[in-house]
Amino acid sequence: MCQVFVSADPQLWAHRARSIRLHGVATSIRLENLFWQVLEDIAARDSYTVPQLCTKLYDELLAERGAVDNFSSFLRVCCTRYLALQLSGDIPQDMGIPIRSLNASAGRKPAALAH
Repeated sequence: MCQVFVSADPQLWAHRARSIRLHGVATSIRLENLFWQVLEDIAARDSYTVPQLCTKLYDELLAERGAVDNFSSFLRVCCTRYLALQLSGDIPQDMGIPIRSLNASAGRKPAALAH
């Protein structure tokens, strides 16, 4: 069983820090390369850059929870949920369908398909 996981390219779990500005304040986020790749995929779906996506997620988390305790962990969870929701079919694998078109309260289907 473990061979499925240990045979992965070691570059996927290597860390990389990126400097991102959140509302003009520079912050450094350190994630494994695999998570940066997933964030790039998520951002591309909505025509965002990764820094723009991070700012949007940060703002939405702050509005929802009132605080941001561990943003790097939150980003890892976002990536993992994104992949899990794709596998379950709740997020279409078609990269041409933007995330913003999904209606989270209607089973995460594209707004055009939620009717």
